[in-house]
Amino acid sequence: MIEVKNISKRFGKLKALDHLDLQLQKGECIALIGPNGCGKTTLIKCILGMVLPDEGEIIFDGKNIRNDDGYRRHIGYMPQIGRYPENMTIGHVLDMIKGIRNDSSLLDEDLYHRFEIAGMLDKRMRTLSGGTTQKVSAILAFLFSPKVLILDEPTAGLDPVAAEILKEKIISAKNEGRLILITSHLLSELEDIVSQVIFMQEGKLILHKDVTELKFVTGQNSIARSIIHLLKSES
Repeated sequence: MIEVKNISKRFGKLKALDHLDLQLQKGECIALIGPNGCGKTTLIKCILGMVLPDEGEIIFDGKNIRNDDGYRRHIGYMPQIGRYPENMTIGHVLDMIKGIRNDSSLLDEDLYHRFEIAGMLDKRMRTLSGGTTQKVSAILAFLFSPKVLILDEPTAGLDPVAAEILKEKIISAKNEGRLILITSHLLSELEDIVSQVIFMQEGKLILHKDVTELKFVTGQNSIARSIIHLLKSES
Protein backbone atom coordinates (compact mmCIF):
# COMPACT_ATOMS: atom_id res chain seq x y z
CA MET A 1 0.00 0.00 0.00
CA ILE A 2 2.65 2.56 1.11
CA GLU A 3 6.39 1.94 0.73
CA VAL A 4 8.84 4.34 2.33
CA LYS A 5 12.16 3.73 0.61
CA ASN A 6 15.36 5.02 2.19
CA ILE A 7 14.05 8.54 2.78
CA SER A 8 16.11 11.21 4.51
CA LYS A 9 15.24 14.81 5.31
CA ARG A 10 17.33 17.61 6.77
CA PHE A 11 16.24 20.97 8.14
CA GLY A 12 19.50 22.86 8.36
CA LYS A 13 21.79 20.86 10.64
CA LEU A 14 18.90 18.75 11.97
CA LYS A 15 18.47 15.37 10.31
CA ALA A 16 14.74 14.76 10.85
CA LEU A 17 14.66 11.48 8.89
CA ASP A 18 17.68 9.22 8.47
CA HIS A 19 17.45 6.61 5.68
CA LEU A 20 14.03 5.40 6.76
CA ASP A 21 12.52 2.23 5.25
CA LEU A 22 8.93 1.13 5.95
CA GLN A 23 6.29 -1.15 4.48
CA LEU A 24 2.75 -0.13 5.46
CA GLN A 25 0.06 -2.59 4.42
CA LYS A 26 -3.71 -2.28 4.14
CA GLY A 27 -5.76 -3.88 6.89
CA GLU A 28 -3.29 -2.73 9.54
CA CYS A 29 -3.73 -0.13 12.25
CA ILE A 30 -0.22 1.10 13.05
CA ALA A 31 0.91 3.16 16.04
CA LEU A 32 3.65 5.62 15.08
CA ILE A 33 5.38 6.49 18.34
CA GLY A 34 8.59 7.95 19.67
CA PRO A 35 9.91 10.91 21.69
CA ASN A 36 9.32 14.50 20.62
CA GLY A 37 11.57 15.39 17.69
CA CYS A 38 11.99 11.78 16.56
CA GLY A 39 10.71 12.48 13.03
CA LYS A 40 7.07 11.37 13.28
CA THR A 41 5.62 14.65 12.03
CA THR A 42 8.16 14.93 9.21
CA LEU A 43 7.34 11.38 8.09
CA ILE A 44 3.61 12.15 8.05
CA LYS A 45 4.20 15.35 6.09
CA CYS A 46 6.32 13.44 3.58
CA ILE A 47 3.54 10.88 3.08
CA LEU A 48 1.02 13.70 2.65
CA GLY A 49 3.25 15.43 0.10
CA MET A 50 3.68 18.51 2.33
CA VAL A 51 7.44 17.93 2.68
CA LEU A 52 9.74 16.56 -0.02
CA PRO A 53 12.46 14.19 1.21
CA ASP A 54 16.04 14.99 0.27
CA GLU A 55 16.69 11.35 -0.59
CA GLY A 56 14.60 8.27 -1.25
CA GLU A 57 11.04 7.87 -2.43
CA ILE A 58 7.54 7.08 -1.24
CA ILE A 59 5.38 4.68 -3.24
CA PHE A 60 1.59 4.72 -2.89
CA ASP A 61 -0.27 1.84 -4.55
CA GLY A 62 2.69 1.20 -6.85
CA LYS A 63 3.22 4.84 -7.93
CA ASN A 64 5.85 7.32 -6.83
CA ILE A 65 3.97 10.15 -5.12
CA ARG A 66 6.28 12.76 -6.68
CA ASN A 67 4.57 12.01 -9.98
CA ASP A 68 1.01 11.49 -8.78
CA ASP A 69 -0.71 14.21 -6.72
CA GLY A 70 -4.01 12.38 -7.11
CA TYR A 71 -3.05 9.81 -4.49
CA ARG A 72 -3.93 12.33 -1.76
CA ARG A 73 -7.61 11.88 -2.56
CA HIS A 74 -7.26 8.41 -1.03
CA ILE A 75 -5.95 9.71 2.32
CA GLY A 76 -8.05 10.99 5.20
CA TYR A 77 -5.99 13.19 7.54
CA MET A 78 -6.94 14.22 11.06
CA PRO A 79 -4.45 16.78 12.42
CA GLN A 80 -3.66 17.08 16.10
CA ILE A 81 -5.02 20.63 16.06
CA GLY A 82 -7.55 21.39 13.33
CA ARG A 83 -7.27 24.94 11.99
CA TYR A 84 -10.35 26.25 10.17
CA PRO A 85 -11.57 29.71 9.11
CA GLU A 86 -12.75 31.18 12.40
CA ASN A 87 -15.81 32.98 11.04
CA MET A 88 -17.15 29.96 9.17
CA THR A 89 -19.77 27.74 10.77
CA ILE A 90 -19.43 23.98 11.07
CA GLY A 91 -21.97 23.65 8.25
CA HIS A 92 -19.98 25.99 6.01
CA VAL A 93 -16.76 24.05 6.65
CA LEU A 94 -18.39 20.71 5.83
CA ASP A 95 -19.98 22.14 2.65
CA MET A 96 -16.69 23.77 1.63
CA ILE A 97 -14.72 20.52 1.89
CA LYS A 98 -17.42 18.61 0.02
CA GLY A 99 -17.31 21.24 -2.73
CA ILE A 100 -13.52 21.15 -2.98
CA ARG A 101 -13.48 17.38 -3.21
CA ASN A 102 -16.44 17.28 -5.61
CA ASP A 103 -16.66 13.54 -4.99
CA SER A 104 -19.86 11.92 -6.20
CA SER A 105 -19.31 8.71 -4.23
CA LEU A 106 -21.43 7.93 -1.19
CA LEU A 107 -20.27 9.90 1.84
CA ASP A 108 -19.51 8.19 5.14
CA GLU A 109 -21.55 10.30 7.58
CA ASP A 110 -21.48 7.79 10.44
CA LEU A 111 -19.41 10.00 12.75
CA TYR A 112 -21.47 13.05 11.77
CA HIS A 113 -24.56 11.31 13.14
CA ARG A 114 -22.92 9.62 16.13
CA PHE A 115 -21.31 12.88 17.26
CA GLU A 116 -24.71 14.59 16.86
CA ILE A 117 -23.27 17.46 14.85
CA ALA A 118 -26.54 18.29 13.05
CA GLY A 119 -27.66 20.45 15.97
CA MET A 120 -24.44 22.49 15.89
CA LEU A 121 -24.13 23.39 12.19
CA ASP A 122 -24.68 27.11 12.81
CA LYS A 123 -21.90 27.38 15.41
CA ARG A 124 -18.86 29.33 14.26
CA MET A 125 -15.52 27.56 14.40
CA ARG A 126 -13.97 30.20 16.70
CA THR A 127 -16.57 29.41 19.38
CA LEU A 128 -15.97 25.66 19.46
CA SER A 129 -14.26 23.78 22.27
CA GLY A 130 -11.16 21.76 21.42
CA GLY A 131 -13.19 18.56 21.66
CA THR A 132 -15.84 19.72 19.20
CA THR A 133 -13.15 20.87 16.76
CA GLN A 134 -11.64 17.37 17.05
CA LYS A 135 -15.03 15.89 16.18
CA VAL A 136 -15.20 18.03 13.03
CA SER A 137 -11.69 16.91 12.07
CA ALA A 138 -12.60 13.25 12.61
CA ILE A 139 -15.76 13.59 10.51
CA LEU A 140 -13.77 15.12 7.64
CA ALA A 141 -11.05 12.45 7.83
CA PHE A 142 -13.54 9.61 7.38
CA LEU A 143 -16.07 11.42 5.17
CA PHE A 144 -14.84 10.25 1.78
CA SER A 145 -14.10 6.63 2.80
CA PRO A 146 -10.35 6.90 2.13
CA LYS A 147 -8.06 3.89 1.66
CA VAL A 148 -5.61 5.39 4.18
CA LEU A 149 -6.28 7.26 7.41
CA ILE A 150 -3.57 9.29 9.14
CA LEU A 151 -4.72 10.31 12.60
CA ASP A 152 -2.52 12.59 14.72
CA GLU A 153 -3.40 12.31 18.44
CA PRO A 154 -7.02 11.55 17.45
CA THR A 155 -8.54 11.23 20.93
CA ALA A 156 -6.88 14.35 22.39
CA GLY A 157 -9.56 16.62 23.84
CA LEU A 158 -12.42 14.21 23.24
CA ASP A 159 -14.74 13.26 26.07
CA PRO A 160 -14.76 9.53 27.00
CA VAL A 161 -17.93 8.76 25.02
CA ALA A 162 -16.70 10.50 21.86
CA ALA A 163 -13.27 8.86 22.22
CA GLU A 164 -14.90 5.43 22.38
CA ILE A 165 -17.03 6.17 19.31
CA LEU A 166 -13.90 7.17 17.38
CA LYS A 167 -12.02 4.05 18.52
CA GLU A 168 -14.89 1.86 17.30
CA LYS A 169 -14.77 3.68 13.95
CA ILE A 170 -11.02 3.12 13.64
CA ILE A 171 -11.37 -0.59 14.38
CA SER A 172 -14.17 -0.85 11.82
CA ALA A 173 -12.00 0.86 9.19
CA LYS A 174 -9.16 -1.60 9.87
CA ASN A 175 -11.54 -4.53 9.55
CA GLU A 176 -12.69 -3.12 6.20
CA GLY A 177 -9.10 -3.44 4.95
CA ARG A 178 -7.99 0.16 5.21
CA LEU A 179 -4.57 1.29 6.41
CA ILE A 180 -4.59 3.45 9.54
CA LEU A 181 -1.55 5.27 10.89
CA ILE A 182 -1.98 6.77 14.37
CA THR A 183 0.36 8.96 16.39
CA SER A 184 -0.25 9.25 20.11
CA HIS A 185 1.62 9.93 23.33
CA LEU A 186 -1.07 8.04 25.27
CA LEU A 187 -0.10 4.45 24.53
CA SER A 188 -2.86 3.14 26.80
CA GLU A 189 -5.35 4.64 24.31
CA LEU A 190 -3.94 2.40 21.55
CA GLU A 191 -3.97 -0.99 23.29
CA ASP A 192 -7.26 -2.22 21.84
CA ILE A 193 -6.84 -0.51 18.47
CA VAL A 194 -3.45 -1.04 16.87
CA SER A 195 -2.09 -4.19 15.25
CA GLN A 196 1.48 -2.95 14.69
CA VAL A 197 3.90 -0.53 16.32
CA ILE A 198 6.54 1.67 14.71
CA PHE A 199 9.01 3.26 17.13
CA MET A 200 11.27 6.04 15.89
CA GLN A 201 14.18 7.84 17.52
CA GLU A 202 16.34 10.63 16.09
CA GLY A 203 14.87 10.11 12.63
CA LYS A 204 15.68 6.41 12.57
CA LEU A 205 13.47 3.33 12.65
CA ILE A 206 14.08 1.50 15.94
CA LEU A 207 11.40 -1.16 15.52
CA HIS A 208 8.38 -2.11 13.42
CA LYS A 209 6.60 -5.10 14.92
CA ASP A 210 3.25 -6.79 15.23
CA VAL A 211 1.77 -5.95 18.65
CA THR A 212 1.19 -9.59 19.60
CA GLU A 213 4.76 -10.50 18.61
CA LEU A 214 6.14 -7.47 20.47
CA LYS A 215 4.42 -8.46 23.71
CA PHE A 216 5.46 -12.11 23.32
CA VAL A 217 9.12 -11.29 22.67
CA THR A 218 9.34 -8.89 25.60
CA GLY A 219 7.11 -10.87 27.96
CA GLN A 220 5.13 -7.70 28.72
CA ASN A 221 1.37 -7.16 28.70
CA SER A 222 1.21 -3.65 27.24
CA ILE A 223 2.70 -1.69 24.36
CA ALA A 224 4.28 0.87 26.69
CA ARG A 225 5.95 -1.74 28.90
CA SER A 226 7.15 -3.64 25.82
CA ILE A 227 8.80 -0.53 24.34
CA ILE A 228 10.45 0.37 27.65
CA HIS A 229 11.70 -3.22 28.04
CA LEU A 230 13.26 -3.20 24.58
CA LEU A 231 14.93 0.17 25.06
CA LYS A 232 16.41 -0.89 28.38
CA SER A 233 17.71 -4.18 26.96
CA GLU A 234 19.42 -2.36 24.07
CA SER A 235 20.99 0.38 26.20
